[in-house]
Amino acid sequence: MSEREPVTTYYLEMQSPGDLRGKAPAPGLEVVEAEIREFRFNRYLYQLVGEPWQWVDRLALPDEDWKQYAERDALRTWVAYYRGSIAGYYELEQQADGNVQIAYFGLAPRFVGMGFGGYLLTHALQSAWDWAGTRRVWVHTCTLDHPGALNNYRARGMRVYRTEQEPAPAG
Repeated sequence: MSEREPVTTYYLEMQSPGDLRGKAPAPGLEVVEAEIREFRFNRYLYQLVGEPWQWVDRLALPDEDWKQYAERDALRTWVAYYRGSIAGYYELEQQADGNVQIAYFGLAPRFVGMGFGGYLLTHALQSAWDWAGTRRVWVHTCTLDHPGALNNYRARGMRVYRTEQEPAPAG
């Protein structure tokens, strides 16, 4: 994508666990919740997974902001491991009125294209629905993210409910 193209953001949702179209577990991929909260780990995951997709907005935050974000009860983090290496992660954020946002989701660069994304998203959606009180799961992605991201969300049963377009960034 050229620097001068507009950025489209897609907001997707799932309103029932019955809408989930799961993908079978990926052989060798283990997904584990990081039950002991450590903001430095979340920052590392954000940078590892987000670097190719220009996730930079949170990198300049001071430690205290990261700590307030990552170490609260309303945020849970899962990490995908393949042969002992971090293959990806996701964060779920519990919000008001039974909403759970997939706050961050993605694969580490070296694991993109190995067939892990569909199962990791299935795991994220199942985990969101397993969180007591969940009535809706939502996420947003944009045209700066991996080209397969939107299709993965749709393939798992999520539906676009809103799109926004920002003007092309200044060159």
